[in-house]
Amino acid sequence: MPSKYPLFDRQQLAIRPLSERIHDLHLDFWLEPQAAPIAYTHPDLPVLAQRMLAARQKCAARVFIMGGHVIKAGANRILIDLMERGFINHVAMNGAGAIHDYELARIGATTEKVARYIKSGEFGLWKETGELNDWITEAADLSLGLGENLGRRLLASGYPHLDHSILAAGYRLSIPVTVHVGIGYDIIHEHPNCDGATLGAASYRDFLIFARTVQTLEHGVMLNFGSAIMGPEVYLKALSMARNVAHQNGSSIKKFCSAVFDLVPIRGDIHSELDKSDAGYYFRPHKTMLVRTVADGGESYYFCGDHRATLPALRGALLEAE
Repeated sequence: MPSKYPLFDRQQLAIRPLSERIHDLHLDFWLEPQAAPIAYTHPDLPVLAQRMLAARQKCAARVFIMGGHVIKAGANRILIDLMERGFINHVAMNGAGAIHDYELARIGATTEKVARYIKSGEFGLWKETGELNDWITEAADLSLGLGENLGRRLLASGYPHLDHSILAAGYRLSIPVTVHVGIGYDIIHEHPNCDGATLGAASYRDFLIFARTVQTLEHGVMLNFGSAIMGPEVYLKALSMARNVAHQNGSSIKKFCSAVFDLVPIRGDIHSELDKSDAGYYFRPHKTMLVRTVADGGESYYFCGDHRATLPALRGALLEAE
């Protein structure tokens, strides 16, 4: 039975080419792994580096959850280097991360100014970026993960800046890059070729791929760079699933390390929840990743700073400890 409510007619939309968009970020902003890092120090960085080295030695999970701002900070080449060196064996991103990754690989630029384009109703309605919807539908048809097929397609595309693509690097290295979307969150959901059913199917398969990696988290490391909602929430559910199965098998997932990298200052002890009357209580990376999920044997660390400084600093600590 069809809905009794009227739907927006996407066929009426005017969609323009990316060549007509003014981009806020271009390739000259991106960091190279060998470049001198921006000064950032923290006494716990060497400790975290040792935990990541130990996790690699034990073939345990080394998961990197990220918000789209990791790419907008120009730090994705640093992450790709960590993937190539085996420090990271799973990357989880939101839909915005996949979009920035794709645009950067294709045209060497990304990011439109919302305030400029929302006034005219042009925000997000760029023809080339809509290609992602076709690849997502294909992922569902082929029973591939969303990130898996985007990486496969990018690697085969011949686009000129694939060395900046986390998705392509993941497929090349056989490292899962999973994309966890919310319907209506991303600009490609505006496009007429977006299919909510295939979007959900492909992203849910990515969730199951992520949950399978979390099953190997014992003695591993869970990193969260700038994902305030998606990362903690997806991780929380996947960890519950993994622990459910582990408990049935007489094993456990409790001795691991979590680390959050963000701009939000955390008041007081990072290992204790704030009171519900404190607005900081609702910062999920704190209560979920630094407190609740490591309360029975794990350890956690917090690093406050811009990803443009903290991710290269982590790489430097890893190379020094190796």
